[in-house]
Amino acid sequence: MRTLSAAVEDYLKAIYEVQLENDSAPASTSALADKLGVARASVTGMLKKLAATEPTLVEYRPYYGVGLTAAGQKIALEVIRHHRLIEAYLTDALGFSWDEVHLEADELEHVISEELESRIADYLGHPSVDPHGHPIPSKEGSFASAAEAPLTSLEVGEGGYVSRVSDRDSEALRYLAQLGLKLNAAVEVTEKAPFDGPIHVRIVKQDEVHALSRRLTDEIFVAPEKRETGRSGAKR
Repeated sequence: MRTLSAAVEDYLKAIYEVQLENDSAPASTSALADKLGVARASVTGMLKKLAATEPTLVEYRPYYGVGLTAAGQKIALEVIRHHRLIEAYLTDALGFSWDEVHLEADELEHVISEELESRIADYLGHPSVDPHGHPIPSKEGSFASAAEAPLTSLEVGEGGYVSRVSDRDSEALRYLAQLGLKLNAAVEVTEKAPFDGPIHVRIVKQDEVHALSRRLTDEIFVAPEKRETGRSGAKR
């Protein structure tokens, strides 16, 4: 990986993630400011700096948005690979819960070497997803996509298996874990209140129904089949 500051790597990762959420459309300054928790003026200054690097890492047009060049995307995916492998290692090998690992990985993703990354992947049996179901890019920058949809979009009587959960809110993750709504949990929508009211979800294993806000169900993704994690567990 190029020798870049943690701030630059964070920007490249954020641009990639915002574009991914918006069907590859350019990332807006406001979206990046919200994601990174910084002022819009700071974002504009960093984007101008990144656009002037050699090789060029971003394609930036004021008032239009920003996208990654091939070089920028390669770095972003490498940082994401580090982050998600660290999360998997912290949960599988060190016993961290899934609500504890995101902030730890945010710090460590910038400092691990490629050798350590490879050893972590070997140790874990080359996992395909992190503890929240997000795919782990390969060393070449590719990853398999899943046929999934937000839990909010399911109709009454429809169900599936939890394939991915947003890792942005540690309190929400703790709550979902208490309910048993973890990766590959079987769920079914039993009731949807009108006017953006709660969605009632049955967790099949416990045969329990819980009313969840749409803010939560928007960030829980469901697939028709269990997700293959590719994680064989840490070697003891």
